[in-house]
Amino acid sequence: MSRAPSRFVHRWLTAAVLGSVLVGCGATSDEPANDDKAAPAARTDVNVEPIKAATELTDVNGVDVSLEKAPERIVCLFALCDDILTELGIVPTATNSALLAHPAFLGKDRAKEVDVVPGGFIAPEVEAILSHKPDLVIGLGDTHGKLAPALQGATTFWSMQPETWQDSVGYLRNTAALTGRTVEGEKAERAFRAKLAKAEKAPSAKTALIIYGSDENFGVATPDGDVTAGLFPKIANYPWKSRGVEGSYSLEEILAKDVDVLFVETMSFGGADGTLSEKLAENPLWSKIPAVRNGDVHEVNSEVWAKGRGTRSMGIVLDEATAALR
Repeated sequence: MSRAPSRFVHRWLTAAVLGSVLVGCGATSDEPANDDKAAPAARTDVNVEPIKAATELTDVNGVDVSLEKAPERIVCLFALCDDILTELGIVPTATNSALLAHPAFLGKDRAKEVDVVPGGFIAPEVEAILSHKPDLVIGLGDTHGKLAPALQGATTFWSMQPETWQDSVGYLRNTAALTGRTVEGEKAERAFRAKLAKAEKAPSAKTALIIYGSDENFGVATPDGDVTAGLFPKIANYPWKSRGVEGSYSLEEILAKDVDVLFVETMSFGGADGTLSEKLAENPLWSKIPAVRNGDVHEVNSEVWAKGRGTRSMGIVLDEATAALR
C-alpha cells in the first residue's frame, strides 16, 4: 500500500495542463508572501548505509515491489528513472524522457539508441511498453499509476512519487537493491551527499528564485513538494512557499522580494519559441528585478532542473546554482 496522495505536483505536467492556474505577469494573489527566512536546516549527513541486494522490498513511499530476479530490461516513463539507471550504469530499454540526451548522461548520440515510448509523458502507449518485454516498468505515481491494471500479469510496474531529495535518494537505493548494483548505488549517494554538504557549509546570502513555464504562464518552484527547490534553503535565501494549485506568485511579489539570482526553466508546448525570460522581458516590471538589472538571470536546462530529480541531476543543479550564487 502506498501512502496518501502527495502534495507533489510535477512541474512539467503543471505547466502543460494547468497553465490557467499559474499566475502570470501582473496578476496578484490575496495571500501575502512570507518574509521570514526559514530556520537553518539540519546539516546533511554524509554517511551512507550499506545497500543489500533484494528481490522484494517496500520502497520509500510504502509501495511493495517484488521481482523473481534482478531486472535486465527496464522501461522508464519519467526522468527520475533515467537518472537512477544512469547512476547505476544501466541503460534503459526504452524511455519517454529527453534527459538521456544531456551530455552528463548518455549524450545525444548514445541517447538515440534508446527507443522512445510513443504517447508522450502523460499517455504512454501500453502496447508499445509491452513490446519491449520489460522485466520492470517505472513511472510517476500520480501520472502513470492508471497504467498498472493494463500492465499487470505482463510485467512489474513500480510507481515512484518523489517529494524530497531524500525520497530520490531512497529510490536510488531501492533500485540499486533490486538490480544488484549496490556498489554503484552507494557511490552515487555518497557523491551527492558530499556535494550537498559542501555547498551548505558556505550558503549564499543572496535571495534566489526558480521560475518555470511556457510563453504565456509562469510558476514559482517552492521547496515544499518540489525536489530541486528543496535544495535551495540549504544554499541560499529562498523565501518561497507553496500556495497549492490555486495560486502562485505574481511578478509584483517577485519584485518586492529583491531577488538577486533568477533561475529560469523554459518549457515549450505546442511549438512555442523563445525563452521564458525573453517573454517576461516584455513586462516593464521584469527589468526592475535586481537579478535582471545585474545580469544574473540564468536559463537552465529544464530536463535536468525540473524533471531529473535524481542524484545526478541534483548534482548538476548544485554545481550550477552555487556557481551563480557566489
